[in-house]
Amino acid sequence: MSDHPIAKVLIVGGGTAGWMSAALLARFLKGTDTRITLLESEEIGTVGVGEATVPLLHQFNAALGLNENEFVAATNGSFKLGIGFRDWGHVGNHFFHGFGDHGAAIDGLSPHHHWLAAGQPFPIDELSLSAAIAARGRFAPPAADSRQLAADYAYAFHFDAALYARYLRTYAENRGVTRIEGRLTSTALDPRTGHVASVTLADGRTLAADLFLDCSGFAGLLIEQALQTGYEDWTHWLPVDRAVVVPTSRAGPPPSATLSTAKEAGWQWRIPLQHREGNGHVYSSAFTTDDRARDVLLAGIAGEPLAETRILRFTTGRRRRFWNRNVVAIGLSGGFLEPLESTSIQLIQTSLFRLTELFPDRNFAPELADRFNRETINEYERVRDFLILHYSPSQRPEPLWRHVANMALPDTLSAKLEAWKAQAEIPLLEQESYREPSWVSILLGNGIVPHTSASSADPSLIARTLANRRRDIAHLADSLPLHAAYIRRHCAAPDSLGEAA
Repeated sequence: MSDHPIAKVLIVGGGTAGWMSAALLARFLKGTDTRITLLESEEIGTVGVGEATVPLLHQFNAALGLNENEFVAATNGSFKLGIGFRDWGHVGNHFFHGFGDHGAAIDGLSPHHHWLAAGQPFPIDELSLSAAIAARGRFAPPAADSRQLAADYAYAFHFDAALYARYLRTYAENRGVTRIEGRLTSTALDPRTGHVASVTLADGRTLAADLFLDCSGFAGLLIEQALQTGYEDWTHWLPVDRAVVVPTSRAGPPPSATLSTAKEAGWQWRIPLQHREGNGHVYSSAFTTDDRARDVLLAGIAGEPLAETRILRFTTGRRRRFWNRNVVAIGLSGGFLEPLESTSIQLIQTSLFRLTELFPDRNFAPELADRFNRETINEYERVRDFLILHYSPSQRPEPLWRHVANMALPDTLSAKLEAWKAQAEIPLLEQESYREPSWVSILLGNGIVPHTSASSADPSLIARTLANRRRDIAHLADSLPLHAAYIRRHCAAPDSLGEAA
């Protein structure tokens, strides 16, 4: 037990990052004397177009002890089995990145080796149970018995980010977190240590703390404006730098997957919620105009717009340090990786879990920050490489796509591609967010087929094994309830899916 425990934590900023931080710290610090305060301003709005997640969120919910059906209903949520990609690589292409794998290993080799050796008899998506379920607009949680085929997938969620923040706010305040309404105007540093000592609000109040979490978004009020940590710009690898967003009415029952459609200068998302859909067009301002991007977005939506479009500007990259002195940047204040694979909340969550593992005392041992920064930087770089892989194989003719197809790749991604092309292997690194099946889905979906396969199994036996899995997957997927029916029965928000079939 430390003789110098943290007495006060101040979280600067609300939204998803702020209230996830408050909720988890309230749970983690339960039974201690540490006081947690969150500062946010109602003057600063939220985007509110819908949020998609990855299956890791189950761990966060479990850490808080949340009831899943209550959480989904409170956030107008739906379920997500993966992401469908349309027109990536070339117009007319379609593939699916599902949450799960393509089957068990055969003779110690992942199934894609045998699928390659068998001559790619059908799209590899047809070996993915999550892809089959999503293609039929169905959903049910995986079976508890891992030996069953019905356990062979995972799932995540779509939800209203503003409602999620509100839900976590209630959770955190019920566990002792104090919320202060106000707008930060200045920051005072300790002249001896250089640590943040306090912040001053527009109304003159001063708030002091031992540990500060910067959840102020792109502004980086503490990590950058006060401590001048610096930013590593990754625009040369991920050139999209803007998004135009709009919520729309639902256009039929909600699919159980996110949809990403490549466009002339970027890509468009569709996120289904119970009460509406979230839509956005992510694009590069170097290759199109805001007006053109808005036209592309509105031409690609299915429902009726419920608000005016909004344009968001960002720079893909990361802070040079996420933990600097007594400030830890969580969420957009630490960096931004475009939402192509729904990693925003994942990166908030993993940073928070890392912080609770390395939680400091008032001495702020430098090795804690060093480890936090090393592991967080590794994770961001692994996700960055995975995102680049969606772009770099493109054969589309438009200027943006020719640019990304011809750019030099990070060494870590080049090494993966060389191993894949030579041996159909994916060398995974430390803090690797995506496992082999995810890389396989994007590589094969973009037409990057290895030269060889390590499979030496009997071709006729392999063909039967793959065909049997394909058949069993289709049969199981057909037996599950429709996604909307499952929501209506277990976790419907009021007046959201009453008419859905």
